[in-house]
Amino acid sequence: METRILDSLSAVSPAQWDALAGTQPFLRHAFLAALADSGSACPESGWHPRHLTLWQGDVLVGAMPLYLKDHSYGEFVFDWAWAEAYQRHGIAYYPKLLAMVPFTPVEGSRLLARDEECRKRLLQSALDIAKDSGLSSLHILFPTACEAEAMAAAGMMVRRAVQFHWNNPGYRDFEDYLAALTRDKRKKIRQERRRVADAGVSLKRLSGDAISEGDWAFFYRCYQLTYQVRGRQPYLNLDFFRRLGNAMPDNILLVIAELDGVPIAAALNLFDDERLFGRYWGCEKEVPCLHFEACYYQAIEFCIARGIKIFEGGAQGEHKLARGFLPVETLSAHWLAHPEFAQAVERFLARETLGVAQYVEELGEHNPFKNLTGRCL
Repeated sequence: METRILDSLSAVSPAQWDALAGTQPFLRHAFLAALADSGSACPESGWHPRHLTLWQGDVLVGAMPLYLKDHSYGEFVFDWAWAEAYQRHGIAYYPKLLAMVPFTPVEGSRLLARDEECRKRLLQSALDIAKDSGLSSLHILFPTACEAEAMAAAGMMVRRAVQFHWNNPGYRDFEDYLAALTRDKRKKIRQERRRVADAGVSLKRLSGDAISEGDWAFFYRCYQLTYQVRGRQPYLNLDFFRRLGNAMPDNILLVIAELDGVPIAAALNLFDDERLFGRYWGCEKEVPCLHFEACYYQAIEFCIARGIKIFEGGAQGEHKLARGFLPVETLSAHWLAHPEFAQAVERFLARETLGVAQYVEELGEHNPFKNLTGRCL
């Protein structure tokens, strides 16, 4: 097998990449290419592609979405304190090597491979690149549990965090889902939905060719406003979303809220046959509880109608617990070249892991379901 480092996915055919990536939309060639080709994840924005690939002749047998990073933005696994500690000691933390899907806190394979031998080769090659290049570190974010176990065996440190996911055991409809909740949670959700309806807001769910250029333009205005109210610039541009809509229309759910026939808010989701992933939201007019309706309840109705098993609501958010989302552990793996810093981080992660376990246990005391039918853990 031959190892090649690519600075562009144009050197790989979409069919060969997708044969290894599987069905998750974020790992597909079209999604990663749209990030790069739109200028959203490119060297100018601090994302230098160093995609690691394994070849057997002209056949791609392994791949890892890999980047050289000048910063830690867009990662959702926060290592700013590590970078500051390096800086205080006069040691360069950046650039670092990072394996993930940019701006996407979603678990998925990071070792896209034909077989176990190729997976091992990919992981060892990534570690060798980090070591031989004199980089400060290698970080692999949101791998699968099996991959994280292999990374730990290879000497990487595993970090744990928590997200909130909604589970569909086979609900017949939204009322069937509500019936599984405790009385107070059921009442709260009904009140929230009623407030949106009483305000005169209607919602529509669009997918595939039903999403027009005008819909994308409106969604992007909403997306920008979400960042502007926080005083930040959005990571993604309109060109990215247009490329996504053209390349992967059947993986997109766009929820648009209207008042008197005028669109006022939008929420974007991606999905495959097994999971729906909540991604972005924004509004031009504030309506009480509209965020919950557009981002959660419309998506839950969609999952029930399609038989989709898991709804991943995005990073963080304890408020999701009261709406039927339960805590799920997410993982990342880290290798640091500097031995003293590596030891310090290892001690920190041991303490953090205990804290995460305690946090999940405390959350379990507030399970919104009458029984454990909705549990994702």
